[in-house]
Amino acid sequence: MKEKDFQTEFGKRNKTVGVFELKFTKGKSLPFNALAEHQEKALLAASGEGLYHKISDFPIFSKSKARFNKPKPFDCFNIANMPAYVVVMFWVPRKKKMVYYITIHDWIEMRKNADRKSVTESMAVEYAEIIEDYTKKIIGVKG
Repeated sequence: MKEKDFQTEFGKRNKTVGVFELKFTKGKSLPFNALAEHQEKALLAASGEGLYHKISDFPIFSKSKARFNKPKPFDCFNIANMPAYVVVMFWVPRKKKMVYYITIHDWIEMRKNADRKSVTESMAVEYAEIIEDYTKKIIGVKG
């Protein structure tokens, strides 16, 4: 499993409204610096005064072998006062896929209070607003 697989599964399972930065670890911890400074700033902006973002236009070249993405839904967005999360999956092959939604404000508090440079799963449990077990099958979801 890789972060792109987590992204796909998150898209199918997530029912929470908000903005999300997904992080994935196969280890016992995730470095705090896995959340880049620009990502932290964007999550803070979206959860507060606002964030404007233009969705990139994908160029199309003749005879291009590039795979085409879905058409973009619109040109841009401006969001404010939106719940903003760092969502971390701790993964152990064939054993567990635990997912922790940590608000950006709690992420920053956790980092400031930590006596280490990474977040452990027990820290994620303490600070998470939402905890989900992705090892359980999705039942009853249509479309």
